Amino acid sequence: MSLLSNMSVAKRLALGFALVLLLSMGVIGVSISRLNALAAATEEMVQNPIKTERLVSDWARNLRAGITRTAAVARSSDPSLADFFAEDSKASSKSSGELQKSVEALMYLESEKKIFQEIGALRSLYLKNRDTIFALKKEGKVDEANSLLEKQFMPDANNYAAKMDELLRAQRTQVDELGRAIQANRQSSSQLLMVLGVLSVFVGGLFSWLLANSVTKPLAQASDLAKRVAAGDLTAKVPAHGKDEVGELMSSLELMQTSLSAVVNNVRRGSESVSNASAEIAQGNSDLSARTEHQASALEQTAASMEELNSTVRNNADNARQANQLALTASNVAVQGGAVVGEVVETMKGINDASRKISDIISVIDGIAFQTNILALNAAVEAARAGEQGRGFAVVASEVRSLAGRSAEAAKEIKNLISASVERVEHGTALVDKAGSTMTEVVSSIRRVTDIMGEISAASHEQSAGVAQVGEAVTSMDQATQQNAALVEQMAAAASSLRNQAHDLVQVVAVFKLTSDQTLGAGAYAASPAPRKQSPAAAAAPKADSQRPAPMAKVPLSPPANAARQVLAAAPKTPSRPSKPGNDEDWESF
Repeated sequence: MSLLSNMSVAKRLALGFALVLLLSMGVIGVSISRLNALAAATEEMVQNPIKTERLVSDWARNLRAGITRTAAVARSSDPSLADFFAEDSKASSKSSGELQKSVEALMYLESEKKIFQEIGALRSLYLKNRDTIFALKKEGKVDEANSLLEKQFMPDANNYAAKMDELLRAQRTQVDELGRAIQANRQSSSQLLMVLGVLSVFVGGLFSWLLANSVTKPLAQASDLAKRVAAGDLTAKVPAHGKDEVGELMSSLELMQTSLSAVVNNVRRGSESVSNASAEIAQGNSDLSARTEHQASALEQTAASMEELNSTVRNNADNARQANQLALTASNVAVQGGAVVGEVVETMKGINDASRKISDIISVIDGIAFQTNILALNAAVEAARAGEQGRGFAVVASEVRSLAGRSAEAAKEIKNLISASVERVEHGTALVDKAGSTMTEVVSSIRRVTDIMGEISAASHEQSAGVAQVGEAVTSMDQATQQNAALVEQMAAAASSLRNQAHDLVQVVAVFKLTSDQTLGAGAYAASPAPRKQSPAAAAAPKADSQRPAPMAKVPLSPPANAARQVLAAAPKTPSRPSKPGNDEDWESF
């Protein structure tokens, strides 16, 4: 058994089949040898005794027919009967001669050869007497023919027939002896084959039992071990095994038992850890659900406020648009006023230049009046010198001087007026220049105001669009928050279900029996902390980072969570703002 257990199953099967084949080949060889012997004996019997017996039987039948025919011819009163049977007699003689030659070739026993020689001598006498009878019958010597028939032919023919019967019996005796020999050979072959068959069955059965026992016994042990493992008993010891495939199976089962013990131990610890973690997750989900509901209500209020803000911003945008139109109109008017003031400035400059020219002309007139007064004064002096002759010229000079004085005074007054007018024109020109620069500044200021109002209008429009987008985003966030609240409720239910499943898993793996160094305390699961309860007010309040539950492993999102992600992804992106402490931080951590 130890030798077989150290051989592989394939080698054992090959050895068993080889032994069965060898036994089968031995039985088949003996069977073939015996069958060949029987076939040779049968062929010998068929080729010699049976063939000889058939030939002798035909020869004897021809002989009896010839005797009957010859007796009929001799005893008949019809002389033509001899001629009638002449051809048959010749054919019968010819056939008997051929049979005689064939039988002679098959004779190999001395006793048979002796009988055959006697038969040959008797046949010669038979043929001689038959031919004599036929000749006498043809000659009409009936009495002589009958005498020869009765005295010589019939005794010789009977002796001839007796010897033929003796030879036939000898051949039949030989056939019977060969048959008995063949039958004995068949019986001995059957007995030998039976003995060989029984021996083959015994040897094959013994080796098959040893081979089957070497395979089934370890398999039964492996099956028993597998059943004990299936029943949860991991403390079973694996029996000693060989180096064959079944031994490898036992080694694999031993390794499986060791690995399964480690797995069960780890599953116990892991399931208890999962149970504790699921309890904390359920508590954290409960707190998160409360905060999510609080955020949902806050988002609803924010959405309402954003609607009002959107309406206000829309009104501001309309007002800014109207103010922009008015500022554009004022800018156009200011530009026109600036153009008019520019024209007035140019006109005042022309008046100032004309006044300066008039002042110059008045200065010329004043100079002329001064010179005229000097000339009049010179003329008066000359008239005074002339006396009476120059009296009329003195009167004229006096008048001229008077006119020159009045012209000088008028010119001085005009000059004073022109100077005052020039001063006023210069002052007006300065004022007009200042008004022009002021109007230019006003126009530029109005343009800046117009640009600012345009920017304000555009900014108000963008602000209105941004507020609308923010409102949509807040609405989407509100929907996502509500979906998150539903998701949190689902997660809480899933965490509770996970805790129950972990408890069930602990109960399931508890059926496995482990060794003392692997067995955990039965109260390990009972010692797991129960979920903490918290008031709704405390749950709604934001928690610090240190009070948050441990991060959960990533799990596939349910359809509501996927819908929330799609809503958030579809919401317009707005510039990010700094996160605020409290609920926003909790929302981001979620």
